[in-house]
Amino acid sequence: MTISLTEKAASQLTKFLKDSNQGIRISVVDGGCSGYEYALNIANAPKEDDLLLYKENLQIFIDPKSAPLLEGVVVDYIEGLTESGLKFINPNATETCSCGKSFQAGGCTPTGVPCS
Repeated sequence: MTISLTEKAASQLTKFLKDSNQGIRISVVDGGCSGYEYALNIANAPKEDDLLLYKENLQIFIDPKSAPLLEGVVVDYIEGLTESGLKFINPNATETCSCGKSFQAGGCTPTGVPCS
């Protein structure tokens, strides 16, 4: 399983985590206007079937269902006048929504919900 964090993303996530024993759970859930959207949560420990990665001194937990859709993802942090936050660069995405928050992945994408 390969996920990369840019230096900016790793720095921001490290600042965000107050307890060094905590990690970040990255997952893909049904939703968004394209079918899938990314989810990030703070987690104290991995779940029983999670994949556990260590990147830039951070623990990253990934559930087995999300793993194929996150393979090769690069997590970046962007700062701009109108938007700042984590950005996912996903080689598995066959299409992305104009809002940049959701994606499709080949024939396995569920039905999307229009942006509001």
